[in-house]
Amino acid sequence: MSNTINEIQDELIEDFELFDDWESKYEYIIDLGKQFPPLEEQYKTEENIIKGCQSKVWLHAFMDDNKLLFEADSDAIIVRGLVSMLVKVLSGHTPEEIAKSDLYFMERIGLHQHLAQTRSNGLASMLKQMKAYAIAYQAVNN
Repeated sequence: MSNTINEIQDELIEDFELFDDWESKYEYIIDLGKQFPPLEEQYKTEENIIKGCQSKVWLHAFMDDNKLLFEADSDAIIVRGLVSMLVKVLSGHTPEEIAKSDLYFMERIGLHQHLAQTRSNGLASMLKQMKAYAIAYQAVNN
């Protein structure tokens, strides 16, 4: 049984509590970006680019066994780290769970206070797009 969206968020929050300062947290986000598997070139298309991001961010969504899976990539390493967290939290859940999820980990980690406004807006755009996919797949499956 995989963890719930909230359990995964809580784990991420705990991971970030290990760091004392924002410089260490940024380094951790960059490390997450470096470890995040790159998106296959065939999915780096215009349709998969998320609007509202300063950097290029591609998001690919597909269903597998009633679960919505996400793959993503970015041309900016810190953004890859940020999107990797969203993918970690939301990927592999049902469209219903994703659509009604309340993502609080970004706030609790303090991302909104420490990211540039454009990055924060980009993160919101990524989340919005992931939820839009969930709602679309929900409509198709009902």
